[in-house]
Amino acid sequence: MLVQLRQYKHEEVQFDDNRTTGESQTEDTVNPDADDYFGTDMEDLDIETWDTVEHEDDPIQRRSVTVDGVTAVSVPEDSAEEDPDLPGRTVQLRMKGGIESLEHAEIVEVQDENPQ
Repeated sequence: MLVQLRQYKHEEVQFDDNRTTGESQTEDTVNPDADDYFGTDMEDLDIETWDTVEHEDDPIQRRSVTVDGVTAVSVPEDSAEEDPDLPGRTVQLRMKGGIESLEHAEIVEVQDENPQ
């Protein structure tokens, strides 16, 4: 199955008055002319991009996650690590290689690529 999620975390740097909701911290800290700075285009780099969004009037970060090859998805009823200040819950993805847990995640879509 193909699973699409949104994952959230707290901001890692101080929020300044020059940034607005929707700007990515990764993009804010990188030279705007990435080809000159890195020697390659930003789209060619394998980096995580977290966007800044507002949640209950506080800036938090959000990213989209897509995982292929998932055999089962579960949301544990009780997770001791949950942060009430962030949206989402712990989502467990079972794959052939084991189980991966994503904290503070929301399921966007699950597609079975080979329905029977």
